[in-house]
Amino acid sequence: MATQSRRWRKPPFIENPWLRYALIIGAVVYFVWALSTLPFDWQRIMEGFPRAARIFGGAFPPSFARGELLIEGFLESLKIAIIATALGVSLSVMIAFMAARNMAIMPVYLLGRAIVIVARSFHPVIVAILFVKAVGFGPLAGILTLTVYSIGFVGKLLAERIEEIDWGQVEAVRAAGAGYFKVLFFAVFPQIMPRQIGLGIYQLDSNLRASAVVGIVGAGGIGSTLMNAFGRYDYDFAFAILIVIVAAILVAEGISGRIRKHLW
Repeated sequence: MATQSRRWRKPPFIENPWLRYALIIGAVVYFVWALSTLPFDWQRIMEGFPRAARIFGGAFPPSFARGELLIEGFLESLKIAIIATALGVSLSVMIAFMAARNMAIMPVYLLGRAIVIVARSFHPVIVAILFVKAVGFGPLAGILTLTVYSIGFVGKLLAERIEEIDWGQVEAVRAAGAGYFKVLFFAVFPQIMPRQIGLGIYQLDSNLRASAVVGIVGAGGIGSTLMNAFGRYDYDFAFAILIVIVAAILVAEGISGRIRKHLW
């Protein structure tokens, strides 16, 4: 008797077919309803196509005539990203230990989690607007903004890594009579250091991108130069700035990728 061949089929995400189809129909109905209730001005959208054509037409070819101004803005963004990453990652280490349940008492843990939650709750542009209002236009507002941004991202992920450490190494160092700080240096830091280095490299890359965004609202860097170019209708110069930003991100991504590759 010949045996019948059996083909493996991936099980559905939701086994109950009634529930599965009901969720799909509900999602489609909600999408159509949400799209129909949004206030789209179709006449203005249609009028925007000729304006967009003029903008893109004026952007070609890109103009690098004011290269000195472009380089000055980019170097300022680079300085903002480096300083903000150094400050943010340094503060994130302390806050991460505060926000790790296995390393801090409950009041300190709640305070650390609160700091991380607040730092992650707002988009960098919103934080940049607040700091521009507080300290004025310029790179200081950008540094403070990206420092808060770094704390929210690095602090959260590093705290989760601390909570996942092998507690046996901690107990072994404690059994040898080591104090709190020796336990940190010899049992905790060696376990989290690869993650910390990787997060620091990624955050520098992310801050370099974000520095161009927060500069649009006056927080210094190449974003301010880009905004001024759009304000003067210098679309060819603005396109040159965008090219430099993309090229810088590609180079930074390649460098960070090689560094991460050699770390592990």
